[in-house]
Amino acid sequence: MESQNLADFPRPVHHRIPNFKGSYLACQRIKDLQVFARTQEVKVDPDKPLEGARLLALQSQKTLLVPTPRLRTGLFNKIIPPPGATKDILRKCATSQGVRNFSTPIGLDSRVLVDLIVIGSVAVSEKGWRIGKGEGYADLEYAMMVSMGAVCEGTPVVTIVHDCQVVDFPEALLEDHDLTVDYILTPTRVITTGCQRPKPAGIMWSKITREMLEKMPILRSLRDRERRAGKDVTLAEPGCWHPDPPSTARRPQNTPWSGAGPAPGCQHLEGGTGPAAEGHVT
Repeated sequence: MESQNLADFPRPVHHRIPNFKGSYLACQRIKDLQVFARTQEVKVDPDKPLEGARLLALQSQKTLLVPTPRLRTGLFNKIIPPPGATKDILRKCATSQGVRNFSTPIGLDSRVLVDLIVIGSVAVSEKGWRIGKGEGYADLEYAMMVSMGAVCEGTPVVTIVHDCQVVDFPEALLEDHDLTVDYILTPTRVITTGCQRPKPAGIMWSKITREMLEKMPILRSLRDRERRAGKDVTLAEPGCWHPDPPSTARRPQNTPWSGAGPAPGCQHLEGGTGPAAEGHVT
């Protein structure tokens, strides 16, 4: 993307979810999805190329949830524009600065039911297989939402990328913790993947280290909750999980992943939310 001058601020785009020229146009295509029209609560990651999707959610008067950076202070922030917010104010609310200035934390006991998830990617295939920047946070966020009962397997996942990021790669690159996507939005296309690979179904505590618990208090709270529910919350042995440093991370090898189990509190929007509700548009 850098060599072809397709990248946009912030640059260089290495070791991050890359912003790209045409990202706002790609975000506009979310309006082509029927699931977006039915959505009440949308979780959109804080990456720069997703800024247009956050703005559309606010303009459409949907509840917008944005994950906290690296999950250090919680899982979600709810973006709350000031009363009578103008279009310019809503644009500010959709930026990273706006997320800091116009948000309130959402606790584990809040009744959250996310209808639609929007995430960034480094690469994605038309089959719905996704590669992130190698730190595993999007996968862990999803697993935590499952544990909270905020999502279920039928909750649609959308990624927004440049056309050049849609590539073929072998399924062998994926691991059980990897989150797949149902829709891919680019500046020129809306792709329905029809992906049948199961999404993460909860946190696998045997892949979580004590160091991660120390850095992410919400993980400690979730672990206590699941322990009281009688689940096995045995942590990884010391030294079992070491994320690659950003300078070398290309494919997460031992990032936190999820285990089997039903998603509690799962509900569906009337009319369905899964990929079967949409057609394939090119």
